[in-house]
Amino acid sequence: MKYKVVDAIISPDRHLEILSQAEVSMLLDTSQGGLYTLFRNCSLAVLNSGNSLDDAKELLERYKDFDITIIQQERGIKLDVKSAPSSAFVDGKMIKGISEHLFAVLRDVIYVKDKIQDNPHFDLSNSDGITNAIFHILRNANIFHPGVNPSLIVCWGGHSISREEYDYTKEVGYQAGLRGLNICTGCGPGAMKGPMKGATIGHAKQRIRDGQYLGITEPGIIAAESPNPIVNDLVILPDIEKRLEAFVRTGHGIIVFPGGAGTAEEILYILGLLMHPDNADIPFPLIFTGPSSAKNYFKEIDEFIGVTLGKEVQKRYKIVTGNSVEVAQIMHAGMTAVRNYRKETGDAFYFNWKLKVDREFQQPFEPTHENMANLEIHVDQERHMLAANLRRMFSGVVAGNVKEDGIRAIEKFGHFEIRGNAKIIEPMDKLLASFVDQNRMKLAGSNYVPCYKIIK
Repeated sequence: MKYKVVDAIISPDRHLEILSQAEVSMLLDTSQGGLYTLFRNCSLAVLNSGNSLDDAKELLERYKDFDITIIQQERGIKLDVKSAPSSAFVDGKMIKGISEHLFAVLRDVIYVKDKIQDNPHFDLSNSDGITNAIFHILRNANIFHPGVNPSLIVCWGGHSISREEYDYTKEVGYQAGLRGLNICTGCGPGAMKGPMKGATIGHAKQRIRDGQYLGITEPGIIAAESPNPIVNDLVILPDIEKRLEAFVRTGHGIIVFPGGAGTAEEILYILGLLMHPDNADIPFPLIFTGPSSAKNYFKEIDEFIGVTLGKEVQKRYKIVTGNSVEVAQIMHAGMTAVRNYRKETGDAFYFNWKLKVDREFQQPFEPTHENMANLEIHVDQERHMLAANLRRMFSGVVAGNVKEDGIRAIEKFGHFEIRGNAKIIEPMDKLLASFVDQNRMKLAGSNYVPCYKIIK
């Protein structure tokens, strides 16, 4: 099947306008594994915004002739785009929001390569060094607003959700927007788009013209979750672990909507952090919510958490279904507690420096067949370590479902094998099966074939 494509030359508007000759050379290096490949693939994902495709491998194959190069001029730079998805254009002109996102990709891949990965001043082998790198990436993207009271709500949830659930995410976003709260998501469709869309209406009614709709992504997932058009601040972190830390460092509270394996990964991540003794007194509002029909979904999530991580951790979140006003009210009240704590401790409003993030939650996990099979999923370990390993397991399922490398690995070597103690593995198997039954794994849910096999 042939897809409509467009060629264009794009000038920067808000973001990176000039590059050094060395940076241009890196981007023009088309050798395997070079910076060009990363830039090309992320750019294609941005240009695919609005299309219902969550398979990174299929996207790259669908537009295999796509190309993007730098035009270096004395006055600055332009991007020469070839065979780009036509949906990114209106009457032959690229949609402004997509153009902004395209240059945000350029800004971030250049900065991470040039200033972080190749910079001896950033020690990515220790926890503080990783957090410092994340801070600099976010600051370079100009997403911090010093002096502004805490108001950024992180919204997590699935890209493959029902219409009823999507409409509910919009309603929650609307109620949050009416109360002056801003929204941060993984920037994709579904539960990532709905809260932003709702918040725009709430902000408009309150005449808030500088609302923030922050999208945080990473190269492995961006093709499966192309940035939605409402995002006005897009940041690409180097990997999923740094992306997750960026969420909790910048956000002042978290709302979790229904989702699949990726949402379970995010839940385990934040609970793993909140279980650390150093974080016991840090106010961090956390709500699981959905329409009334999602009551059983969150009951399953709650039971899984109780069985695997213990009853105590269940006290760190509140479940609210069918009441978007209550969710927004809880979050709005929570901002006061966050603000007071930050003032008392001298912590920044715009970056949660005092939150303790263990190295186990920062170390990049490569979901190979060997690494997935060797994950320690058993009860004879500290609870935060179990949370870390369960998070990695769900991350591997996400990779096998929608990420290019994961999909190719499954095609070549077969299912990921997940092993563990029956007390943990059986409720995990039940939870994953419920995601499959409810079509939460992929957009083409009815055709989903599991990428994993449970070995009890």
